[in-house]
Amino acid sequence: MDTAKATKAATQAASQASAAPAPKRLVIIPTYNEIENIEAICRAVFALEEGYHILVIDDGSPDGTAVQVQKLQNEFPDRLFLICRSGKLGLGTAYITGFKWALEKGYDYMTEMDADFSHDPKDLPRLSECCEKDGADVAIGSRYADGVSVVNWPIGRIIMSYYASVYTRTVLGTGIMDSTAGFVCWSAGVLRAIDLDAVKMKGYGFQIEMKYTAKKKGFRIKEVPVIFVNRKAGTSKMSGSIFGEAFWGVIRLRFRKF
Repeated sequence: MDTAKATKAATQAASQASAAPAPKRLVIIPTYNEIENIEAICRAVFALEEGYHILVIDDGSPDGTAVQVQKLQNEFPDRLFLICRSGKLGLGTAYITGFKWALEKGYDYMTEMDADFSHDPKDLPRLSECCEKDGADVAIGSRYADGVSVVNWPIGRIIMSYYASVYTRTVLGTGIMDSTAGFVCWSAGVLRAIDLDAVKMKGYGFQIEMKYTAKKKGFRIKEVPVIFVNRKAGTSKMSGSIFGEAFWGVIRLRFRKF
């Protein structure tokens, strides 16, 4: 009798689990002059079985990136969304705009991703699974969790990026191998707990600040090894001023009170 009850209970639990709605997953893609990549990256994400939605945040691209997204919205009206901003306002502010929009719309998981295929869309389910099934609050698509996994980058940029993470890890004591990674899945709970309006850095330092803040608040951060491939089309947005902001920003973070 006990066995029969246990079997019935297990069956009911399995039925309830299968009936539970799938998590709402959003991919946030900031763009500036990505006309050569935006349609292909959107189609690649939509081809995945997990049913991701996409929010493109375009900073007034003069090449018509936003127009291309608007055309594509006719094909994916319920899955593709667009926010147009006037001018280049910074990577960090783009993501914060996207996070706030996603939280208002009730998304459960939000993933940052570049438009240029340096982040492989096929890795998206691995990041989602790390949060949804493996217990992470933040999943980082890490270039340095398993050696150096970067393809077609100039050696100077590899050295700069790698040692930027070493520097950040040393000063802030986070234990994160790839602090500047821009391929990151966030659970909604983390983003609600962070005062997004208080995030100071706007360039790639934004990536460091967000991860450090999540770590200090006690959230679980896991790194998922990925291979980063340098863009084949379009132009990189990296600059010396972005690197400088991150360098000095790390020192200010070290002495910030929570």
